[in-house]
Amino acid sequence: MPAVTADTLTLPRLRTPAPDAVDRPVVSVTTAPAGFEGEGFPVRRAFAGVDRRLLDPFVHMDQMGEVDYAPMEPKGTDWHPHRGFETVTYMIDGAFQHEDSHGGGGLITDGATQWMTAGSGILHIETPPAEVVMKGGMFHGVQLWVNLPAADKMRSPRYQNLEADQVVLLSSDDGGALVRLIAGEVDGHAGPGATHTPIVVAHATVQPGARLVVPWNPRFNALAYALSGSGTVGAETAPIRTGQLAVLGRGDTATFHAGSEPLDLYLLGGQPIGEPVVQYGPFVMNTEAEVRQAMEDVHRGAFGRVPAHGLRPFRG
Repeated sequence: MPAVTADTLTLPRLRTPAPDAVDRPVVSVTTAPAGFEGEGFPVRRAFAGVDRRLLDPFVHMDQMGEVDYAPMEPKGTDWHPHRGFETVTYMIDGAFQHEDSHGGGGLITDGATQWMTAGSGILHIETPPAEVVMKGGMFHGVQLWVNLPAADKMRSPRYQNLEADQVVLLSSDDGGALVRLIAGEVDGHAGPGATHTPIVVAHATVQPGARLVVPWNPRFNALAYALSGSGTVGAETAPIRTGQLAVLGRGDTATFHAGSEPLDLYLLGGQPIGEPVVQYGPFVMNTEAEVRQAMEDVHRGAFGRVPAHGLRPFRG
């Protein structure tokens, strides 16, 4: 994936903030607990313990890895349902195959993003390819759940495959940081991902000792998750390190400093939907009755069928 190099200085640069710009303060910094997902791959639950109102329109996020697998260790998820939201899987290192019951699918690897709108209901699988399972290797990524407003929860499913070379690359004003814009708009630049509500999804790398100031829509919330490294965040330079999520308050910019090692951040923001959220497993709806209906619809086959010759986890 693109790294911070001398060529960063030739990329479009984020503008210097106006003198009266308000730098967002830190509301909280939380540490993600470790767990396991799917068939047993390690994750950090990035949003654990955070008030859901501060996350809106985001619902759930796992950092997958970073782990260096031995041969036959890589794992994924078997076929399972979703309804009422979108899954956004960003692969930093390693590879995942995807297939769903509405014909979407492909291989995502090394900086690519799979953006799946579950909408009215979908079955899908995410699993490492056979050659990756056999060889092992580095595995690191993020899966984010983006809520859909009530008016869009039952829309038709959709799949977007965003390759690494499609993201918009931006530089900090001094060239010491690289921002990979996956979706939404930052400082007049728009990422390739199509969204149903106004949001921003980006991956930033700040070099040791460098500073990144990102112009941020004042109507959006602002979240920064440290994928690796350490540094500080916000107007009061609060410490942040690998596996921690910073929730920022209101303002026009978000500021980050790297310490003695590069600081990798997954940056999220969006205009809150402001509707009730009832989540049960793979369903994100507005009411308990809608969740119960989703469960009934899965059992009667309304989410589609697993293809007879569809993708299956490789177990040797």
